[in-house]
Amino acid sequence: MSGVVLLLPGGDEESARRPSPMLATASVRALGRRLARAGREEGLATHVVHYRYRGWNGSEAHLARDASWAADEAVRRYGDVPVCLAGLDMGARAALRAGGHEAVNSVLAMAPWLPEEDVAASPEPVKQLAGRRVLIVHGTNDDVSDPELSFRLAARAKKANRDVCRFEVHSDGHGLHQYRSEVQALAEDFVMGALFGRSFSRPVEDALAAPPPLGLRMPLAAGFGKSLRR
Repeated sequence: MSGVVLLLPGGDEESARRPSPMLATASVRALGRRLARAGREEGLATHVVHYRYRGWNGSEAHLARDASWAADEAVRRYGDVPVCLAGLDMGARAALRAGGHEAVNSVLAMAPWLPEEDVAASPEPVKQLAGRRVLIVHGTNDDVSDPELSFRLAARAKKANRDVCRFEVHSDGHGLHQYRSEVQALAEDFVMGALFGRSFSRPVEDALAAPPPLGLRMPLAAGFGKSLRR
């Protein structure tokens, strides 16, 4: 194997219950299958991370800890290969938080659930993302996780790391169902480029190169990916 994607499903803000394996991973399995097909020739391994608890659980940050543990396991199994953390919802928060793991070279955060910003509390950290390629994707009609919070996090991360970009999926909601094929094509484009050095599509190149806010509010075009190599 020459690269690993760790898929991080969503979770709850607070819960000590164990997640149901099938229900918890359903949201990321389709993306995992697509990435596995796209990276077969390069030797890509994809794994869904099964959490110990459903909840993030405050300062325990259980989902981020599990993401870091999974990265350790990837190193143990496959050796010195690049790892991409790809998460949805609370799993996207876990991917961003655990992105500082030494094996991780890229982070894909889809509709990340982030806490409301509070001037009295510490903001979500971003320094751990330095040296990683980071792509955030968020629907503009997300009524579960505020897209403005991911924009603000991306803006802070961009100051410390130029390889950060963010795409907005106009009129789509939290599950990114309306433009699922475009979102998955964008994810494939980013992951194959970040892990294996394939050329990024022009929109991704432009988003990474553009100064904020342009590269952090890049619209995901309808039909994106139809001409991409499968």
